[in-house]
Amino acid sequence: MTQRPVLIAGGGIGGLSVALTLHQIGVPCIVFEAVDELRPLGVGINLQPNAVRELFDMGFSREDLDKVGVSAKEWALVGLNGNDIYAEPRGEEAGYNWPQYAVHRGTFHMMLYDAFIARAGQDAVQLGARVTGYENNADGTVTAVIEQADGTTRHETGSLLIGADGIHSAIRAQMHPDQPPIHWGGALMWRGTTRCKPIRTGSSFVGLGTHRHRMVIYPISAPDPETGEAEVNWIAEVTVDNTEDWQKSGWFRQVEIDEFVHHFKDFTYDWLDVPAMIRGADIAFENPMIDRDPIPTWRDGAVALIGDAAHAMYPTGSNGASQAVIDARTLGAAMLENGVTSAALAAYDAKLCGPVSDLILRNRGAGPFGLLNLVEDRCGGVFENIDDVIPAQERADFMAGYKAAAGFAIDTLNAAPPIIPAGAKA
Repeated sequence: MTQRPVLIAGGGIGGLSVALTLHQIGVPCIVFEAVDELRPLGVGINLQPNAVRELFDMGFSREDLDKVGVSAKEWALVGLNGNDIYAEPRGEEAGYNWPQYAVHRGTFHMMLYDAFIARAGQDAVQLGARVTGYENNADGTVTAVIEQADGTTRHETGSLLIGADGIHSAIRAQMHPDQPPIHWGGALMWRGTTRCKPIRTGSSFVGLGTHRHRMVIYPISAPDPETGEAEVNWIAEVTVDNTEDWQKSGWFRQVEIDEFVHHFKDFTYDWLDVPAMIRGADIAFENPMIDRDPIPTWRDGAVALIGDAAHAMYPTGSNGASQAVIDARTLGAAMLENGVTSAALAAYDAKLCGPVSDLILRNRGAGPFGLLNLVEDRCGGVFENIDDVIPAQERADFMAGYKAAAGFAIDTLNAAPPIIPAGAKA
């Protein structure tokens, strides 16, 4: 009997990472994506070295990633008065065997989509098809309920169903019908990109300000050799009282820059004029910083969750997309060991659900930006010498703890064998 394909609900970064992984190990799969047309949406995201390693193992090259972003050289936190709190090299400059990349989310997404279509064929992705529910069958297969763009409903049966349908996942809602509503901690974010000269190393990720009032700035393209300008991604964040009806503002709505730039009028330094940088953007978007409470399992029979459907988390650790890639590869490894079976989903769930649930809560507590909390608590965010506020060893230990929790501690990652061995087939 011909093996039924694995059904993948959602054609985002997580869903396409699963699809590429399954194709690599010889497992047939079909991606069902709700939108009628995939477009390069969004702004900047970061890909940590653990995820870049997996992208290389999927068959992507440095040249591919250079087309959608730029390798990061530095990660830095800077206080309100412009003095450094913490800075460290990143990627290969830090000693990793792989680079870290800052990329445009949309162009990276399209890179994954184009590669999967080239490898598996156009019919391997069905657009305008939203998975709204599922039923585990007595024979171990699963049937997905699919709503078509024209409003009709059909059913598709597969060997497994992978829910990669994001923070509003219908599959998660069926799996955990009593889950709490989406959680908001009070932070609003405004995002955009500006063509300008990047700061510091020319490829630095910089968090500037305090935990409740900050900018995150990093380039997502190489500088132009003539002008020195690059596409610089910025995120402006303000924490407000958690009493406003934030859901009315939408999830990712376009806003006028004058609606929020006044919050950052004092963020002006001899090395950076934040208001001018923000005003240099062609367009800006607003969205609340949201996540979901952890759930006890990502699996129900022949169904499993990955990516934001499993573990939507605050972007404070810059590892949401990276974790989706790791999910996909871990799932593929479980199939190599257990076959295309519910036992593989159980092994995947046992390996990741607990540790990543802890990471959700760590990011809710500010993740690596927690150093800003300490500075704010101890000196109000203004200082001359950071060593007088937080000793160097305490800062280093704080960052090492986060890297270990997020799965990209240098020594551990460099020594780890490939998640998917070259040439392995399920």
